Amino acid sequence: MKRVIWKGHSKDDLKSFPDAAMDNAGHQIFRVQCGLDPMDWKPMPTIGVGVKEIRIREANGAFRVIYLATRPEAVYVLHCFQKKTQKTSSQDLHLARDRLKSVLR
Repeated sequence: MKRVIWKGHSKDDLKSFPDAAMDNAGHQIFRVQCGLDPMDWKPMPTIGVGVKEIRIREANGAFRVIYLATRPEAVYVLHCFQKKTQKTSSQDLHLARDRLKSVLR
């Protein structure tokens, strides 16, 4: 099983999710660590090659976990956030891109 490396304050952001969303996200990240796909995900090529987004819908809203699992040493969680609109904000995309750059250096 791969270890998880949390970039920036992504772990604290995940811990700020409502309990149900946080538990679901943790389960989905565990699936990724085991080499499985999350239950609901989509590729995020606008951030980088191999980057994916876990999609979580709860009564409290939509939550996202952006990660990279293609590296052999770990699963890198780049960004965790609550989605406020249909389209992912440019600020969230930019933050995830910056954190991906730090992984690839």
